[in-house]
Amino acid sequence: MNYRVVVMYMEIGCFVLCVSGWILVCSTMPTEYWNYSTVDSIVLTTSNYFSNLWKDCISDSTGVSDCKEFPSMLALELYIHACRALIIIAIILGFFGAVLALVGMKCTKIGGSEVVNAKVTFAAGINYLISGFCAMIAFSWYGNKIRAEFVDPNFRAQKFEIGAAVFVGWGGSSLLIVGGFVYSYLSGREGLGSRSKQPSRPGSNVTTRTRRTYMLPPTTRGGRDSRRTGASSRDPYAQTAKSLSRDPDGQTSISLIPDPDAQTTRSFSRDAYV
Repeated sequence: MNYRVVVMYMEIGCFVLCVSGWILVCSTMPTEYWNYSTVDSIVLTTSNYFSNLWKDCISDSTGVSDCKEFPSMLALELYIHACRALIIIAIILGFFGAVLALVGMKCTKIGGSEVVNAKVTFAAGINYLISGFCAMIAFSWYGNKIRAEFVDPNFRAQKFEIGAAVFVGWGGSSLLIVGGFVYSYLSGREGLGSRSKQPSRPGSNVTTRTRRTYMLPPTTRGGRDSRRTGASSRDPYAQTAKSLSRDPDGQTSISLIPDPDAQTTRSFSRDAYV
């Protein structure tokens, strides 16, 4: 297999990784088990408390559960707002990353040239990277908050443990980061590295010759135009030989003997200087 085929299969693999990670991150939004706590009592009834970014829930040993949304958004702690914003940003960027990846991948043939497709794929990889980092920050922040409260001996309120949704989010974020990094490396090497490989455009020979052809010759010392002395040949590179002959009437004739490759020949006479 050549290099292009290998890159194509790697792009397909990265696309599967990134889409899988994006689906895992999205699945944590409606999941209620971001944290949980179990309270055992003297009787057989056991209460389970669990919550996520949007609501608190409670269930007993009979399987009956009840959930209640947070009563006030402004009364929530700062890390809840930050985690909400980061998760939503991660989902949006992951969606646009999937769209760009479908357009720029080599196997889809939707985009334009190879360089343009590589640049589009590079943008998809950057979107996946930012999406993965946003989700990783959100899940890590939430998990660290639970851990800090659990190990704090001065924390007197009910203590919770890290729920399954946080671990699922960590796995999805890792897939997004790995896939986005490979996307960015492969496509950036091909798309952005092509600028330095392009050779500089050489000067046109036609332009140089055109300038020489239409360049006006300098004037003579007497003020007369030197175009009257033989520079009227159309081919600027034709080599001519001059022959002088004096007539009995006192006139000197100058004839130009052209080269066989010359295009035109012109002969004329002028008055001799006394």
